[in-house]
Amino acid sequence: MNAPRLLGYAIGGGLVLTGLTGLLVDARHSDPLGWALWFGGFVVAHDGVLVPLVLLVGVAAGRLRTPPWVRAGLIVAAVLSFVALPMVTGLGRRADNPSLLPLDYGRNLLVVLGLVALVTALGTIATRLRRRRG
Repeated sequence: MNAPRLLGYAIGGGLVLTGLTGLLVDARHSDPLGWALWFGGFVVAHDGVLVPLVLLVGVAAGRLRTPPWVRAGLIVAAVLSFVALPMVTGLGRRADNPSLLPLDYGRNLLVVLGLVALVTALGTIATRLRRRRG
């Protein structure tokens, strides 16, 4: 293991310890149990749902012999959709607090997915043009 990697681990570990210390010291305001449930749910969602979905999309795209740009675009679109899904469905929205989830997240997700599709298409076209020339 090289020195920059060890330095990165040391800095990251220090930041994690600082955050956990603050979480426990200010337990009255930080709700450590709620935080632990949220963090545990995030880990389960990441490792139990997101990673298998990304792998399945990658395998399916690989079997279709799609260009690398299409595979990358599909993976980015899948991850973005998964992350945005709670906001698009309004999970956590409350009628008595209009400042929670105030934006049109469905429209915004479609705009971002459209940009991902555009970059994917431009990358695919650029790759094909480069192959024809070379």
